[in-house]
Amino acid sequence: MTDPTGRRAELEARNAAMREQVDSLLGELRKKTSELRETQERAMAITATAVSQDGSVRATVDSAGALTELEFSPSAFDRTTPARLSRLATETVRQAVAKARTELNEVLAPAQAGPSIDLSEMLPGVPSLSDLIPKPPVVPQTPEPPRRSAPAPDEDDGNSVMDRSGW
Repeated sequence: MTDPTGRRAELEARNAAMREQVDSLLGELRKKTSELRETQERAMAITATAVSQDGSVRATVDSAGALTELEFSPSAFDRTTPARLSRLATETVRQAVAKARTELNEVLAPAQAGPSIDLSEMLPGVPSLSDLIPKPPVVPQTPEPPRRSAPAPDEDDGNSVMDRSGW
């Protein structure tokens, strides 16, 4: 028969060790949660700007790649056709999105390296920390349209009598 006093001491020692382990895990969880919150704030604050090679278009996007500002230089409309300016604006926006995506990936990389603890392994039903880490958005890559030497029928080649005051 086992000694009740010895058994009790053993259970108290195991209980104390388990409490210490849980306290350590909770401390690490608080630290990771704080780090994730800071990472999320940094990610949400990202903006990126791109300027076309000729300087006629400037595009700014937010961390999700949404266009927040599109500017044209005063001479942008004098130096090109509407169709070419449209393509240049689209290309410049894509460059800004690529910059934002790169910066977002850099900000999120440490968080995606994986948490050192995962309570879901110890406690059934608890969500995994890796499920809570945001994944960077995927920006669809669309191929550039082929360059044409002559303007298409819907393009303004500068020789039309089209009213330049609007659509």
